[in-house]
Amino acid sequence: MPLPSLETTPIPGLVVVRLDLREDARGFFKENWQRQKMLALGLPDFGPVQNNVSFNADRGVTRGIHTEPWDKFVSLATGRIFGAWVDMREGDTFGATFTLEMDSSVAVFVPRGVGNSYQTLEDATSYTYLVNQHWRPGISYPALALDDPTAAIPWPIPLDEAIVSDKDRTNRALDRATAIRRRVLVLGGNGQVGRALKAELPEAEAVGRDRLDLTDAASVAAWPWADYDVVLNAAAYTAVDAAETPEGRVAAWAANATGPGTLAALAREHGFTLVHYSSEYVFDGTAPVEPGHTEDEPLSPLGVYAQSKAAGELAVAAAPRHYVLRASWVIGEGGNFVRTMQRLAAGGVSPTVVSDQVGRLTFADELARATRHLVDSGAPYGTYHVSNGGPATSWADVAARVFELSGRDAGDVTPITSEEYAAGRVLAPRPLHSTMDLTRLRATGFEPEDALVALERYCSAAPPAPAPAAS
Repeated sequence: MPLPSLETTPIPGLVVVRLDLREDARGFFKENWQRQKMLALGLPDFGPVQNNVSFNADRGVTRGIHTEPWDKFVSLATGRIFGAWVDMREGDTFGATFTLEMDSSVAVFVPRGVGNSYQTLEDATSYTYLVNQHWRPGISYPALALDDPTAAIPWPIPLDEAIVSDKDRTNRALDRATAIRRRVLVLGGNGQVGRALKAELPEAEAVGRDRLDLTDAASVAAWPWADYDVVLNAAAYTAVDAAETPEGRVAAWAANATGPGTLAALAREHGFTLVHYSSEYVFDGTAPVEPGHTEDEPLSPLGVYAQSKAAGELAVAAAPRHYVLRASWVIGEGGNFVRTMQRLAAGGVSPTVVSDQVGRLTFADELARATRHLVDSGAPYGTYHVSNGGPATSWADVAARVFELSGRDAGDVTPITSEEYAAGRVLAPRPLHSTMDLTRLRATGFEPEDALVALERYCSAAPPAPAPAAS
């Protein structure tokens, strides 16, 4: 059978599917839902878990404008309806409406947050719908008055002649103050990335390990995962060298691999979008500096930390709606390389810094900005490289520029090789070339800010106090 066709509507994410209905003297046959073909059309892989049928005996049955907390794929087994949808989500399209007369050859995908309603135009109409969450007792959701004057749905059968439940006759009018807001959870909310995400997404709920520990089965089981539309996983074990110890190896794998696997399973069960933050350490650093590592390059982690991050990426890929954002050389609020160099500059120290490890800085606020962009724009799910833009630099280059911005001579930073730096130290292996190709990110309409421009602003925002003189 050929592919069905898809039509967009004024409501983002709400699409009409024209099915291939085959009729003869016996009746008809159609593929009402065929996952492979629907994905080829561009429908999201929404993971239906329940199929419901609403049989309507009489013409004129009118079901209220309900905004249930799940996605729906609606169609008809028999009869005809007048379908009506209202966008109840916060944003520019709040209150947008779309109506359509449907028979058995038409289906509609309804994203969560969009009010769904219909009126039967024939007796014995069977309305069917797939949903991606199990119905549960006691669930509450917004419902809109059928006669709301703002939505102004042109019902073919006047509502005073229609068959409407008592409950649906008492629903509220459209009110922007009650618009459905995207529910976002930030894990690892106390870290550099977590704090930047909270600043970029003030509506989000940010939690640390003290409130939600992904390695604690009881903590995970007690958390209300169904309450969230998006989960941002900034929780991670980042002690690269300590990960090489017996204790560190266990902790790194628990946080960076097992935890993301748990989240992927929860994302499949509850339907939320999972955003997971990874690292350029999943590569061995042998790619050319320009254009750098690409998203499709085979994973080649060197050390335990890197291996645990690579395993976490593979686990997250099992979530139907997921973004893996690989970042390099993250700089945010808290202790980091730039702040260390500022303190050394202020304290009169002249450090030695490796010059053969090359990459780009990723400021945490830029990573948060890219996160919002990808989620808000509905960019295709998958893996994206995210860093600031501009030319590749070495750690020694960054340190020299920080010294200049701190009023010191760039020549006070002495470049050395990684091999020289590691002499006498027990260190995890590190990739020499950390530059990542940003083509896929740019194709979504996001333009990264130059890393050196961001560095100048970062250094001027909160210069550290000089170190106290030795006594």
